[in-house]
Amino acid sequence: MAKPLPKDDLAHVLQHAREDLEQLRGARLFVTGGTGFFGKWLVETFLHANRELRLGAAMTVLTRDAVRFEADCPHLASDPSLSFHPGDVRTFEFPAARFTHIIHGAVASSNEPLESFVTSVEGTRRVLDLATRSDAKRLLFLSSGAVYGPQPPGMTHVPETYLGAPDTLQTSSGYGEAKRAAEYLCCASSPDHKLESVIARCFAFVGPHLPLNANFAIGNFMADVLAGRPISVLGDGTTYRSYLHAADLSIWLWALLVRGANGRAYNVGSDEGITIAALAKLVAEAAGGKSEVRIARTPVPGVAPPRYVPSIERARAELGLGVRIKLREGIQRTIAWLRQ
Repeated sequence: MAKPLPKDDLAHVLQHAREDLEQLRGARLFVTGGTGFFGKWLVETFLHANRELRLGAAMTVLTRDAVRFEADCPHLASDPSLSFHPGDVRTFEFPAARFTHIIHGAVASSNEPLESFVTSVEGTRRVLDLATRSDAKRLLFLSSGAVYGPQPPGMTHVPETYLGAPDTLQTSSGYGEAKRAAEYLCCASSPDHKLESVIARCFAFVGPHLPLNANFAIGNFMADVLAGRPISVLGDGTTYRSYLHAADLSIWLWALLVRGANGRAYNVGSDEGITIAALAKLVAEAAGGKSEVRIARTPVPGVAPPRYVPSIERARAELGLGVRIKLREGIQRTIAWLRQ
């Protein structure tokens, strides 16, 4: 059973997203992907703000298994302003209710590249059809930094204006290509019914609800610490990543939903790059400094390390967003929550 988010994290979101959340007074939100990492943060921060600010708003979450979510998060499922709509994102029946705002964050559960691609594209088309039927005003699509493909050597921070892309001849590019196609559908659909679409190109994050046994290095490192194992770095440790705490992520996503520019993409993440080796050591230190760090491979001299670090100047300049919770503190907060 999932624990509630820390009170300090909920207070942090409410403090810095209050003006944006106030714009949702009386709103009716429809959310896909509401049971995942991002989704749980959006659901809980919305419900908290709805109570504290008396917004009179409501949220409907699309899910294939409402019973499972209710068992996992009873503190959320019991809130009267939250309801569930059953169905698959590709084929769900349209609810009778109308919606003012839509957040589309569903991702394919399959690891098969073609099925994952088709699910993403067909699901996005279905959500856009719902938006048309509802005369929704705003849609936030949760995309990914994977749309840029590999970050070129020498580019320390990838901006939204970079026109790189995944290699269409590699099946491993399916996730990034699916997000690119879905972005296009969102923007192409906007003129048809005055729907304003905003794209959030999300990078890497840390915080409660992050899976500890998936393809997220920082989650795997925390799992090692909690299990009393040495922290295992599978590569050579030179790859650069950056991590935004999920409380800051929530602030960003509420801002994008409410006031992001129509038809515009925004990188979402931290611009403070760190090598995977340094990240492993930071996790060990934040957890008490007792875990050994083991790096599997030796760096190859002269080879530029891969990077996956965004430029966030657009979000900073246009929306006043930034990194408020530093990485060390974010790791400490997450580990404390996991240890409770």
